[in-house]
Parts: sequence; C-alpha cells; structure tokens
Amino acid sequence: MKTSDFDYTLPEGFIAQTPVEPRDHSRLLVLNRQDGSMTHRHFYDIVDYLKPGDVMVFNDSRVIPARLKGKRVGSGGAVEILLLRRLEPNVWNALVKPAKKLNVGAEIAINATTITAVVTEVGEEGQRTVRFSDEAGLLTAGEMPLPPYIHAHLDNPDRYQTVYARILGSAAAPTAGLHFTPDLLARIESKGVRCLFTTLHVGLDTFRPITVDDPRQHIIYREYGIISPPVALELTQAKKEGRRIICVGTTSVRLLEQAALKSPPEEVQPFNDWVSLFILPGHHFRLADAMVTNFHLPKSTLLMLVSAFAGKDLIDKAYREAIEQKYRFYSFGDAMLIL
Repeated sequence: MKTSDFDYTLPEGFIAQTPVEPRDHSRLLVLNRQDGSMTHRHFYDIVDYLKPGDVMVFNDSRVIPARLKGKRVGSGGAVEILLLRRLEPNVWNALVKPAKKLNVGAEIAINATTITAVVTEVGEEGQRTVRFSDEAGLLTAGEMPLPPYIHAHLDNPDRYQTVYARILGSAAAPTAGLHFTPDLLARIESKGVRCLFTTLHVGLDTFRPITVDDPRQHIIYREYGIISPPVALELTQAKKEGRRIICVGTTSVRLLEQAALKSPPEEVQPFNDWVSLFILPGHHFRLADAMVTNFHLPKSTLLMLVSAFAGKDLIDKAYREAIEQKYRFYSFGDAMLIL
C-alpha cells in the first residue's frame, strides 16, 4: 500500500467555493457496497434510504473562530495563529505562520485587540504552545478557519457550522453534517430513525497532507471525543438487535470505531478520551454499518478511511463517476451515502 495509490486528478473548477442553498439541495451519490450500484439523488432524498429502527450518529462539535491575525512585537511582521486545542486557561496548542520566525519567547499582538500572545513551546510541523494575556476576547477576534482551498468570502459564518453544532472545540467543520436542515432532521426522526449526538473535535489532520510514501508510517493527529453513557447504551442496544448504525461523517466513524476497540464485543462503553485511530484498508469495522460523507482530497486520511469502508476499487469507481457527473467536491461540495 502506497500513499500514491490514493491519488486522483480533479478537474479545475470542481472544488466547491460556496455552499448550496438550501443545505439539503446538494447532490447525493448513493453507493451500494453489496452490488456496486450508484444512484444519483439530492440530499433531501436520503430519507428514502433509511429504515425505522436505524440509528444515525452525528458529531455535534462546533467550529471555533480559530484563525487569529496579528503582528510580531518588535519587527511588526504579519503573523497568523490557528487555534487547535485549549490546554488550560489562556494556553492553547496552535498552528502558526511563519513558523520559522516564531520560537520560544516570540511575542505577538493580536489585531484589533489588546491581547498579546507569547510562544512558550515549539512543537512539530508548525505547532506551538501559545500563552495569551487574556483569552476572553479571542473568539470574537478570530475568523472562521475555512480550508485553504476555499478562496471565496463566506458571508454567513454559520454556514460553516452544522445546524446541530453545540460544543465549541473544532478547528474545521465535520462537513458531512453541513447538508442537514432542521426540517430534514424532523423528517428523519418521523420515519422512526433514532438520531444520536456524539462529539469529536476536528483537529490538525484536516489541514495536514500525508507526506510519507507508506501511509502506515503516518502518525495521525489526536482528536478529543465524547460518547455519553445514554448514547453508548443506545448504540449497544442497536448493535445487539441488528439495527443499522449510520455514521454521519468520517469523524463519527473514527470515534465509534475507537470506542469499539476499548469496549467488549457487542458493547459500546461510554467514551471520554483521545481518538488516534487511523483507519486504512484492511480495518475491520465493528460499529459503522453505513456512512454519509463528502468527497475528499487526494492522498488524505479521509479518502483512505472511505476506501477501507467501501473498498478501494469501488471508491475509485465512485469518484470517477462523480467527476463525470460534475459533482462538487470537498467541504462545501456534494455528498455520498455508502450503504
């Protein structure tokens, strides 16, 4: 297995720069793993593929306006800080630019505030531990951290949040959930589908490509996840009764599969811990029976995960079909339902 095995060419203009309105009017490619069939629908048609008793698992993490701009005290050079994880009051793990000039002791004045930041520790690949003079105003000073491939201005920052996002902590949106509307969720529940909410705070790997030839040598960035006791109990019951567990997004898949590794067979225990599971082809899925997902970047951990779930050949075929049918790709793009 090589990282290059997961490469593909995306024609220019296929990266969605703005979201579809309404949210649930994006396109939906329904991929059946049993017979390899592909059906083209709209996202609001997802209800047609759900059954009473199904369980849908969502990630309710909310994106923090984590992109801060400032100037280095002394030189006046421009600095960008991307908050990744709060370590303690006023102290954050962050990704900084230009990393080479921001070593221990470097002081940064955050634009349009009286807040200053000092680098206290140097990490790998541009990461720094940063102590702020006051974090109370950080979230109002920050900008929504849109992916680097989105160049259009986002007029409504809430459009990069799911409608059910509750718990602040992500550096990027769990984008498979961006297609759901309150009305669609109500239709899903009225069909007898149980909607469960877990939390996984999306972190650095969303922005970090795999640079090694062998993906098994890639160390995935840890993300913090939570499965509450009531949700764990419902997942356990669903699994024992043979009801489908449908994960909304790769984040939900990773969280559930990590929890399954730490639980007895046929049981899901409450989870409140770090998720470091890197899912590659060959992984045995213990909980996820179906998945809602967007179309992912070449050579990414997310593309590898969906290839593990559906089979690499079938995913390759589905991506070729999506390109042929002019689907929109990546965060604001269209979706796929893998059954």
